[in-house]
Amino acid sequence: MRLNNPPAYRTATELEIISDLLDMQNARILELGCGNAQTTRQLADKLAPAHITATEVDRIQFEKNLKVKDQLKISFRFGGAESIDDPDGTYDLVFMFKSLHHVPGDLLGQSLGEIHRVLKPGGAAYFSEPVYWGEFNEVMRLIHDEKRVREMAFSSLKEAVDSGLFELEKEIFFQVPGTYEDWEVFEDRFIKITHTKLDIDATRYEQIKQAFLKHMTPTGVHFLKPHRVNLLRKTR
Repeated sequence: MRLNNPPAYRTATELEIISDLLDMQNARILELGCGNAQTTRQLADKLAPAHITATEVDRIQFEKNLKVKDQLKISFRFGGAESIDDPDGTYDLVFMFKSLHHVPGDLLGQSLGEIHRVLKPGGAAYFSEPVYWGEFNEVMRLIHDEKRVREMAFSSLKEAVDSGLFELEKEIFFQVPGTYEDWEVFEDRFIKITHTKLDIDATRYEQIKQAFLKHMTPTGVHFLKPHRVNLLRKTR
């Protein structure tokens, strides 16, 4: 397992990676840390699961998610990965999209144990994490430097594999194209957030803005955002 592998990247969307790796048809799925549930809805719309339970620890975002009425295959729940309110062996698949590194470090092992518990025998856990590398990261680290927490999240996955709790089935590196038409769009997406408390003064705000604007083109700012996927399989 590698934290980063620059020569291995390919350009793809998250949905393309999932489609290549997993058959979700009629699967019972748990997504932990669903955020605004954009990916959740894509999974439900395009990959034909039986049902998705999507959890979120940000109370404000959770309340917003409850107002979504356009998808009968999704149910929303408030809660974190360290205590999953389901019986053993409930799910075929568990997903975490860019949320494992938000789990407090002292709860990472417990969270992976809970994921293992609620998976059926032979079930899979899909972890997609942003990689601390590249031009997009150079802007994002000015907002909130996640180097340490991302390393801790990766170490927890490696430990879960080394201990035999899970088996590593696949590790994939890919870059997702991201376009932001102007500063205001980027600011709304990454600075005006509720899930993380940011401490940004006027000086750093301007530093972030200028770091973003130096990439501006006539059609907006275009980034390739690096990700790593670790697909783990429950072995016992």
